[in-house]
Amino acid sequence: MRIVMIGPPGAGKGTHAKIISKQFSAAHIATGDLLRIKVQDGSEIGKRAKAVMDKGELVPDTMVIEMIKERFHESDAQKGFVLDGFPRTVEQAEALDALLKSLRLKLDGVINMTVSEAVVIRRLSGRRVCLKCGASYHIKNIPSKREGICDACGSELIQRKDDTPETILERMRVYESRTRPLIDYYTKTGLLQTVDGDLEVEPLQKVLQKLYEKLGWLKVSASSK
Repeated sequence: MRIVMIGPPGAGKGTHAKIISKQFSAAHIATGDLLRIKVQDGSEIGKRAKAVMDKGELVPDTMVIEMIKERFHESDAQKGFVLDGFPRTVEQAEALDALLKSLRLKLDGVINMTVSEAVVIRRLSGRRVCLKCGASYHIKNIPSKREGICDACGSELIQRKDDTPETILERMRVYESRTRPLIDYYTKTGLLQTVDGDLEVEPLQKVLQKLYEKLGWLKVSASSK
């Protein structure tokens, strides 16, 4: 099973991507996490990415695609993958299509998670992260055992600057302007499936299960095992 998940910040892409990857025995590939891993492991591409980031610049799409290509060749991705956070633009989607074509692979679907501003603000403004180990919590949904302290490493949890209500609204506006063409792009391919990201985890999982059955994805997954 090869799926792309798109949606604004706070839509729940990461949460559901993890569930989907486990259900279909597919690799969960979150490009933000992938980039951090490559930088930390000191690989050649990680060093190049770090050099770009140290200048305060965005890692170019060509470099991200190179990282994704390497990731596709790892054993757990051979059974399939769930791409979380990429592509975000039509240009990135075209680059992904070219990569998949070169590997003789194709996407099974694209899940578009829509979500309202009020829900995004509630979800993201309550998020707390550990700068040391990267663990993520939510003050209501996934609280740490000790308030303000990471369960994994004992470091202080902080609210990221881009998780304040004002910044969240700006991030949503940027997402809408950049990603609307991407939604149109995947609609034309017939791959796009839109779901209500305002739903909580369990209700949305039930919706997704019905979607998998409707599209025959469960049969595809079973035959690939």
